Amino acid sequence: MTKDISRPYRRLWGRAKGKPLSRYQAGLVTDKLPNIALDMKNPLAGLEHYKSVRLEIGFGGAEHLLHRALENPDTGFIGVEPFLNGIAKAMVGIEKSSLTNIRLHHGDVWQFLEKIPDTSIAHIDILYPDPWPKPRHYKRRLIKQDLITEFHRILKPGKELHFASDIPSYIDWALARILKHGGFAWSAESAADWQTPYNGWPSTRYEAKALREGRTPHYFTFIRQDAPATL
Repeated sequence: MTKDISRPYRRLWGRAKGKPLSRYQAGLVTDKLPNIALDMKNPLAGLEHYKSVRLEIGFGGAEHLLHRALENPDTGFIGVEPFLNGIAKAMVGIEKSSLTNIRLHHGDVWQFLEKIPDTSIAHIDILYPDPWPKPRHYKRRLIKQDLITEFHRILKPGKELHFASDIPSYIDWALARILKHGGFAWSAESAADWQTPYNGWPSTRYEAKALREGRTPHYFTFIRQDAPATL
């Protein structure tokens, strides 16, 4: 059963398009994206026969999304990205590897999130989201209390929410809000736990940039608890 939230659609911020697509990329987006585009009225359509479904929000260059889909052919993946160039890169990888277990949404996760049934998602990834580092732009950050509440609703009990970032102010921001929700347990027992990449981590261009510029990536794992959220 989905949760009916009667409030206006909340826009998230981010670039929509960068440099022009190559002819090949543009052709894939035009001709093949419609076949794997997410059905916003029924986000799990076409993924029903998979053992489980994972959600990645803001997949950037799609390195992680493609790697996990290749690694887990019996799992369905939903990839969400507002940046057209990221969608194009994902399409190139999907075509190259003949992947059939990915559905893509070019846009904002809020456009369909509330249509996802309760406790139907087995894993959520938010990896290096736009940090909006200036205080006056903090309101544009992806991690907000209403989104965290939706994550808790759609994630299966005992399953994981992964959040990675290299920006200290955003790390503090996200950690405080996710823990305040009350429906997620932070699995870390020592600093090594959040300084060690996830199992099977393929790295991404954002992580490489952080390391080049002397920033330390942090990898957080939160486990969805059975207990209801305490706001």
